[in-house]
Amino acid sequence: MQVPLWLALIVVGYLGVKLIRPPAWLVAVLLLGGFLLADSLLAPAIDSFLK
Repeated sequence: MQVPLWLALIVVGYLGVKLIRPPAWLVAVLLLGGFLLADSLLAPAIDSFLK
């Protein structure tokens, strides 16, 4: 069974917020930080590290 990545991320994010209950500012910082890192000069380095 193949699940789209966006759907898997939504499900994991929802369950993480419901079960762990992190502060809202932490969720916002992680989302914004990931968005900014994906469009930075560090993106190729992070991509090669994850592969």
